[in-house]
Amino acid sequence: MATVATFDIEYTQFLDPQGEPTQALPAFALDPEALLPLYRAMVLTRQFDLKAIALQRTGQIGTFASALGQEAVGVGVASAMRAQDVLVPSYRDHAAQFQRGVSMTESLLYWGGDERGNAFAAAPHDFANCVPIGNQVCHAAGIAYAMKLRREPRAAVCLLGDGGTSKGDFYEGMNMAGAWQAPLVLVVNNNQWAISMPRSQQTAARTLAQKAIAAGIPGLQVDGNDVVAVRQVTLDALERARTGGGATLIEAITYRLGDHTTADDASRYRDSEQVKQHWLLEPVARLRNYLPACQPAQGAGSATGNRAALCPGRRGQSERARSWLKSIWSKPSTRRWPMRWNTTRAWCCSARTSA
Repeated sequence: MATVATFDIEYTQFLDPQGEPTQALPAFALDPEALLPLYRAMVLTRQFDLKAIALQRTGQIGTFASALGQEAVGVGVASAMRAQDVLVPSYRDHAAQFQRGVSMTESLLYWGGDERGNAFAAAPHDFANCVPIGNQVCHAAGIAYAMKLRREPRAAVCLLGDGGTSKGDFYEGMNMAGAWQAPLVLVVNNNQWAISMPRSQQTAARTLAQKAIAAGIPGLQVDGNDVVAVRQVTLDALERARTGGGATLIEAITYRLGDHTTADDASRYRDSEQVKQHWLLEPVARLRNYLPACQPAQGAGSATGNRAALCPGRRGQSERARSWLKSIWSKPSTRRWPMRWNTTRAWCCSARTSA
C-alpha cells in the first residue's frame, strides 16, 4: 500500500497571551507606531460594541452581534487589505468594516433597519453584512473569479464563522475558488461556538483549516487573538492571491467572550469558568502588553484612552444615526422594505400618543 499524499496544517503565533514574542517578528511589528493604529482599532470596536448594545437594550436599534474578544480577527485581516480589494463580511465583522472606512453611523443605520446602512461611502465596492450563514462564500468566489477574468491585481476577502464551514455554500464556493485559481482569501473566525453548538459537536474534523485540502487550496491556522499573526498570514495569503497563486483558507482561533447576539443568553449553555479562562487570552490586553508606546500616560490602554479612541464623534455618530433613522418616516424609500417589528410598534405607539 502506497501513500498518495500527506498534508500538514501550519499554526502561526507571534505574541503569546502575555504579549511576549514567540518567534522573530515581521517588520511592521517592530515599530510601535505601526501597531498603535491596530490597538486603537480594537479598542474602538470594543467601545462601539458597548454603545451598540446599550442602544439595542433601549430599543433604538435591532438585534446586534458583538465582536467581544474577536477584535484581532477583523482588524488584522482588514489592515492587510488594499483599498481596491473587496471585503465580503458576515454579520459580526464591523471591526474589519471600520478598518475599511465604514463609519459608525453607517453601521448603526444597518442595525437600525435602514437600508442606507448598506451603502458605504468610503468602501462602495465592499459588500454589506451577510446574515444567512455561509452564503457569502459563493458571492466572494464569484467576485474573485471576475477579478481573475479581468486580470486585475486585486483579491476578495471573505469572513465567516466556524458554523459557516458546515454549510453547503462554503464547500461549493471554496471548491469553485480552488478549481478556478481565484484570488480569494477565506478567513474563518473560529470562536468555538455556533450560537449554542460547541465546536466539538459541530464537526469531527480536527481542524477547520484542513477542509481546504479537499478544494486543493492551502489551509492554515493562526492565533486569532494575536493581531500581528492575523495580519501577517493575511498579507501572505493576499500576496499569493494577487500573483496568481489562487485561494487560501485561514482558520483564526479565537473565542466569543459575549453572547451570540443581544437575543442570546450564553450563560444558559456555557461554563462561566471557561469564559473566565479565555479572558486571559483576549487580544487587546495582549497587544497592550507588547506595545511599549501604549502607556496610560500617553492615552492608550487606560480607561481614558479607551474612551478617547472612540472620539472624536462618539456622541455625534449615534445622534446622526438616530436622526437618519427618524427620517425613515418623513422620507420613505420608493422601494418597499420590510420594517422591523419593534420599529413599527414604536412608530405606531408614537402616532397614537401624538394623536
